[in-house]
Amino acid sequence: MDSLTQITLGAAVGELVLGHKVGNRAMLWGAIAGTLPDMDVLANFAGDDISSLAYHRAITHSLFFAVAMPPALGWLVHRLYDYPDNVSSRGLGRDILRISIFLFLLLFLGAKVLPIPWDQSASIALTVLVGMLFFPLAVFLRERWRRQPSENGNTQWRDWMWLLFWAIVTHPLLDCCTAYGTQFLQPFSNIRIAWNNVSVVDPAYTLPFLLCVIIAARFTRGHIWRRRINTAGVVLSTLYLLWGGYNKIQVDRIFARSLQEQGITYSRFTTGPTMLNNILWQGVAEGDSALYLGSYSLLDPEPRVLQFQAVAKNHELIDPYPDNRAIGVLRWFSNNYFSVQRGDDGLLRWADWRYGGIPGAKDQTSPVFQFILAEDETGVLTLSEGRDDPPDMEGVFPRFWHRLKGNP
Repeated sequence: MDSLTQITLGAAVGELVLGHKVGNRAMLWGAIAGTLPDMDVLANFAGDDISSLAYHRAITHSLFFAVAMPPALGWLVHRLYDYPDNVSSRGLGRDILRISIFLFLLLFLGAKVLPIPWDQSASIALTVLVGMLFFPLAVFLRERWRRQPSENGNTQWRDWMWLLFWAIVTHPLLDCCTAYGTQFLQPFSNIRIAWNNVSVVDPAYTLPFLLCVIIAARFTRGHIWRRRINTAGVVLSTLYLLWGGYNKIQVDRIFARSLQEQGITYSRFTTGPTMLNNILWQGVAEGDSALYLGSYSLLDPEPRVLQFQAVAKNHELIDPYPDNRAIGVLRWFSNNYFSVQRGDDGLLRWADWRYGGIPGAKDQTSPVFQFILAEDETGVLTLSEGRDDPPDMEGVFPRFWHRLKGNP
């Protein structure tokens, strides 16, 4: 999900695990740990578009990373707060170097199990490592420059490790609830786990949760209302996810029944909530030669999808490129819910339909995710840019709100 949500979740988890011992430092490091997995977006600056697409939500969003990272980072946090009383500058420097080497190898391993060239694997690992080390460095400098010593103390290395584990592992688990998918089993499997029960941005999930964390932080360490309010935020957010899961089950039943009633032959389908809410859902079913797009609002007067729109798959357009790296990654990324079109300019436009069309757009067959493929001088397809034909978004929000309220 979005970064603000992950920061909020990390801070709340940090408070639950260690707030009674280190106060707001638990929220701080929980928020930092909740952000660390998304440092993989820095791969955009170190690799090509295909490598960046493959690396996002991969090793940094895995259970393996959540287990391997906390011992090293927890030791560093413990040593930072022990400096300068019990740790020398040289000792701290050696710790940072050793941990940096370990994390680089971990991130490099995560790149090498993906279709990423050697040189890009190294540059991506180094770039993401620098992004991750920025936060401990910033906290260290803040502690050195603050005018008054903190009222919150240090704790054992194992305590920090435990906090960091839970703050990190809850990040990919929450991302698994979206349609984007998360490679939670890396480096052993590149399967993308996607439960599709919440949107990647949903204010109804984030804002109450964030408000509880902010209010809880205003109370002193050990205050009973600090823990109660923070726990309330965790409970509310969890209940919202469970409600989304219940909606997912009901919507899947409605889509399956509607496809059958309309005589549409399909091999599989997927559904998910549209952006910013859990009321209006979209789905896509795969047929032999076409994909069928439909929407359903929990506020619709009847429990059925009134009409499906067919989009030709045109998969034969990529038959001449059976071993192409870009196509292989895009197939995997879109879970084969894709269509292809060749424009007048000769470029291939790849539409990923897991998110359906843009809700409220005039053209309901305009996909949320689109990629452009072009042949280089050797005839190999490469990903050139995201999209060059932005949809007409005039009046999109009024139409989106109208459809969400149950109006066809």
